[in-house]
Amino acid sequence: MFPFRRGVSPWKDPTVDRPFRSTVRAGALAVVGGRLCTDLVDITSDLAALDSSGFWAVVLPFEGEPCCGRFATVQPARPWPGAPWKGPAPHDWTTSLDRNGFERAVGGIRSEIAAGEVYQVNLTRRLRAPLDRPGRPRQRFDTHAGSDIAALGAALAQGNPAPYSAVVRIPAAGIAVASASPELFLARDGNRVRSSPIKGTAATPEGFLDKDRAENVMIVDLVRNDLGRVCEWGSVIVPTLFGVEAHPGLFHLVSTVEGTLRPGHGWAESIDATFPPGSVTGAPKLAALESIHRHEPEDRGLYCGAIGWVDADRTAGALNVAIRTFWITDDELNFGTGGAITWDSDPGGEWAETELKASNLLSVASAPATTPRESRS
Repeated sequence: MFPFRRGVSPWKDPTVDRPFRSTVRAGALAVVGGRLCTDLVDITSDLAALDSSGFWAVVLPFEGEPCCGRFATVQPARPWPGAPWKGPAPHDWTTSLDRNGFERAVGGIRSEIAAGEVYQVNLTRRLRAPLDRPGRPRQRFDTHAGSDIAALGAALAQGNPAPYSAVVRIPAAGIAVASASPELFLARDGNRVRSSPIKGTAATPEGFLDKDRAENVMIVDLVRNDLGRVCEWGSVIVPTLFGVEAHPGLFHLVSTVEGTLRPGHGWAESIDATFPPGSVTGAPKLAALESIHRHEPEDRGLYCGAIGWVDADRTAGALNVAIRTFWITDDELNFGTGGAITWDSDPGGEWAETELKASNLLSVASAPATTPRESRS
């Protein structure tokens, strides 16, 4: 199930006894779980490290190598001083799928559902905008780019606060990400694990449709099955179904699934069993992933992966679903938006939902808010 390779870290320096040179640590920080993490002392792609010792910031791309960074200094996070975020111009955003392309993809997925190939598919599009403008230094994975992502994280904390927000900056691994995620992918406290998938979005708490509840039930069943692969028989329960949560500019239906890990199962086994998150793939998961690859013209990058923290000494941690998330690649700021497609989906309504989800975030990243212009293909 796991779409990226586990194993020896590609970032360790084999020429020295220490894990890597001091230059690899330069500019690294994380703001996760309400903590500010500095003084990076280790970095690895091996998820087994999360059951060792220390405090880790974790970034799991939807596809590609995981990155786990262990930090020596961890303190409560507070608003930090620095230059204000200066994002791309509103008209500079492009989208990987324009409205016509997105609606055609919705139709294609509905045909797959009619043929019995899949029940639900999460369809997304990737937005991007250049960060280099006349008179402004080019943005890359250096400390300047990292400062920008930290500034964006601070702006999001004010303009779009979220329960599972995260900022991770590890220049040596090419990671500069700021997430305002409302969704919990996987939390652990000792041998107890839980997930709180979001399925169902509306502009008002009365605006949910039967389709929203059907989406939610499908993904709850999927998450129950995923957790059942690593949890003790009979321990997986659903304490909350169809909870309504308010978030900036919209409301969500949120359910919670939890269980007790079997002996010998830790973070690596739990992530293997549950990643990528069911709410951003679909059901059945493998068939949904195949449909995603058919209909989405670009890879998701960090979007729809997971970001968070692990305190290995306390056997505790929380990883979000990396939605409502910005990340920098080379000279571009990236952002993803999408939604679940079922047989009852209306193509125009699904497009409107992606706009609703993106609206407040884009207003923070590049004021005033704007609708991304269509990409040229």
